[in-house]
Amino acid sequence: MRTDAPIKTDTVRRYCQAACVVCFGLTSVIVANAEERRFQKRQLTARFFCEGAHVGDFNRDGQRDVVSGPFWYAGPEFETRTAIYPPKPFEPKGYSHNFLTFVDDLNGDGWDDILQCGWPGKEVWWYENPQTEAGPWNRHLVIAVADNESPTLTDLTGDGKPELVCSQAGYFGYAEPDWGNPSQPWSFHRISDRSAGGRYTHGLGVGDVDGDGRRDFLEKNGWWQQPTSLEGDPQWKRHAFQFTPSGGAQMYVYDVDGDGDNDVITSLHAHAYGLAWWEQTHSDGAVTFNKHLIIGEKPAQSPYGVAFSQLHALDLVDMDGDGLKDIVTGKRFWAHNGKDPGGNDPAVLYWFQLQRNEGKVEFVPYKIDDDSGVGTQVVARDVNGDGRPDIVVGNKKGTFLHLQR
Repeated sequence: MRTDAPIKTDTVRRYCQAACVVCFGLTSVIVANAEERRFQKRQLTARFFCEGAHVGDFNRDGQRDVVSGPFWYAGPEFETRTAIYPPKPFEPKGYSHNFLTFVDDLNGDGWDDILQCGWPGKEVWWYENPQTEAGPWNRHLVIAVADNESPTLTDLTGDGKPELVCSQAGYFGYAEPDWGNPSQPWSFHRISDRSAGGRYTHGLGVGDVDGDGRRDFLEKNGWWQQPTSLEGDPQWKRHAFQFTPSGGAQMYVYDVDGDGDNDVITSLHAHAYGLAWWEQTHSDGAVTFNKHLIIGEKPAQSPYGVAFSQLHALDLVDMDGDGLKDIVTGKRFWAHNGKDPGGNDPAVLYWFQLQRNEGKVEFVPYKIDDDSGVGTQVVARDVNGDGRPDIVVGNKKGTFLHLQR
């Protein structure tokens, strides 16, 4: 049993109420103190370069490095940084031209490359690792327009190679290169009708919703079922379901309750409040979902009294090694320069531990930090090689590495 887990008893609640103290607030303080001791926070830069960061081994020394904006930081000390392209910091009251960052060996030469999504509706580029050569990395155009604020680089098609999942000109779809010549612009494959919305639409995800072994495409208003064959770019079958009213962040498909079918996890609003999971059920043989709120707009809507806004980024990772995947998220700092609900509240970072107890599901919150938050991306990976996931963040407060101890 965890000794740093939040206290949640009727006795505590009664004492809190009697003392005119909101018990939910007391609980969250206990959580915060425990987790702030468990994670070591390192700020790699205080400059605002981007809203995302990732992890790779860019010099092939066997140590994991961090990439954020125009720099990669060499592990294990992360004190030496190397420019990928000419650095240009941005004003925190403005916006960056770098929203998300991904790492993959895109040209197959054995060296990690970097793909960066810029402003929504603008170009996506990938940067070719120069190996042992000095100087800026060669830049290659992926696609000229990538809409939505939560695109991802993942293997959607099941061919063992990554595709850029996004939308374009109102169509959901994915971009993939000619793998014989990935430095040339990639081809965009439409999977939907023209219902994807514009450049600033929120919420995208990939996962096998129906359990047929093929990964499906998720968006705020439903999911698109991958057909048995992709030859000729057929339109995928749409299953309408409103997961979120305005779109949240990254969407994940995972068997939360352990009943053998996959559920959905995401935030409710990228610029307001709410985090939930949707339990997959069936009605007349069709897939549908029941919503389970994890945190809401007010502390009373969470069993642990946690409430924060602007959950613009999520990751889903087994943080504690118990075999169950947990949620990592937090508050995007100054998404609209403090004009969103709760915009000037502390930039918190949390992980939510998935617990299954006699058929009941709980996500127990643990506060990691209250002065870093997330960007439009948050990534949990084992950075220092100790077997425990760490967390990297790039946003208007700078670039942060939270090492789990």
